[in-house]
Amino acid sequence: MDPAPLTFDDAEAFLTTAEFEDCRPLWHSSNYVFLGQLTAADGKQGTAVYKPRRGESPLWDFPPGTLFRREAAAYRLSRLMGWDFIPPTVIRDGPQGIGSVQAFIRHDPNSHFFSQRDDPALVPQLQRMAVFDFIANNADRKGGHCLLDEDGRIWGIDHGLCFHEEYKMRTVMWDWAEERIADEWLAEAEDVGLRIAAPKEEAGPFLELISKAERTALLSRIDRLLNRRTFPTPGPHRSYPWPLV
Repeated sequence: MDPAPLTFDDAEAFLTTAEFEDCRPLWHSSNYVFLGQLTAADGKQGTAVYKPRRGESPLWDFPPGTLFRREAAAYRLSRLMGWDFIPPTVIRDGPQGIGSVQAFIRHDPNSHFFSQRDDPALVPQLQRMAVFDFIANNADRKGGHCLLDEDGRIWGIDHGLCFHEEYKMRTVMWDWAEERIADEWLAEAEDVGLRIAAPKEEAGPFLELISKAERTALLSRIDRLLNRRTFPTPGPHRSYPWPLV
């Protein structure tokens, strides 16, 4: 579904209530992923990416059956920050049971991070995504997870490996390591940290999707970001995902 004509709230409502008319598997993924065609009661139609919990492959370091919740949590965090680069994402039942359902973004299939970073007009969007990935502790930011739509907007997808309480950031976005982060982004990170730490009511939908330990670790990462005020650097651990695209 192209969410551009809709508000994010409208897109969430559609994804939550529309009926699945068709659901076909997308191959070349370690987990089960489906492309669903949805139809609302008013006849509105759209396309969504559906990731059921029962199709998640077991991982040694992430609790089983939680990746779909992390997909939705990343979306909720991006909304909370006002960084609306993750397509509308909800949790609901589908043909294969409960899972995440995310608006499908029509994009240039030949465009990815390694080509986008060469366009100065796109770099700020990528840099802000890199800041988000540190806060969310994204362990799987591949180049192909950056989708460029026809309006020049970059959307980030595939956030199932986020929010682990241990630092696990793996990304291809190390281009700006140790460069200063924009003050505006740091102020927004500080603000969301305060709202999560309080916590205020608006943070509730996000906090319901992560554990207390993951919340504590997230706040610690925000503090680290505010103290250093620079883009993170690769560490001695595995810092790149595979494959890169």
